[in-house]
Amino acid sequence: MDRQKQYRQKQYRQKQSRVVMKYLHFSASVRSLCVALLSGLVLSAGSVAASDIYRWTDANGNVHYGDRPSGAETEQRLQISSRPTDPSRIQRIVEARSDALAAGDAAAAERAAGEPSPEELRARADERAAKCEMYKERLQRFVTSRRLYREDENGERVYLDDQQTLDARARVQEQVEEHCSN
Repeated sequence: MDRQKQYRQKQYRQKQSRVVMKYLHFSASVRSLCVALLSGLVLSAGSVAASDIYRWTDANGNVHYGDRPSGAETEQRLQISSRPTDPSRIQRIVEARSDALAAGDAAAAERAAGEPSPEELRARADERAAKCEMYKERLQRFVTSRRLYREDENGERVYLDDQQTLDARARVQEQVEEHCSN
């Protein structure tokens, strides 16, 4: 009974792969046209205008965000950084997807779309290790220092009270856990 079931499952899988291949079989020119159209679409959508973002808290303690200044006393202009889209990376992803789909391997297409390059992985790991080391050193200083302080706008030291010191240590401990965990 098991052999018959296995044979039927094998036949079903073969039939499904023939159906998928039938619908995914594109000629090279159609595939190239699709890649070119998708690349153009991605490149045209990649140019987003940067604008200022403001954050403020109202009288009820609710936090608001907007693209225009509100005039509130608690208003802050946020420094938001973004990276431009790398057109060559998008091109490689689109080509990898179309090649994998043409070969009938949808799982490989999904992997090709989401995988960063080895250089990107190395850069991320190096950045993470540097941040881990920085936060570990900062935590060590916070634990061994008798009193913590911050500098005000005049450059003078303002010493933290006990609760502020505990909060600062807890924040740094969270950062260590975030950047140093595997």
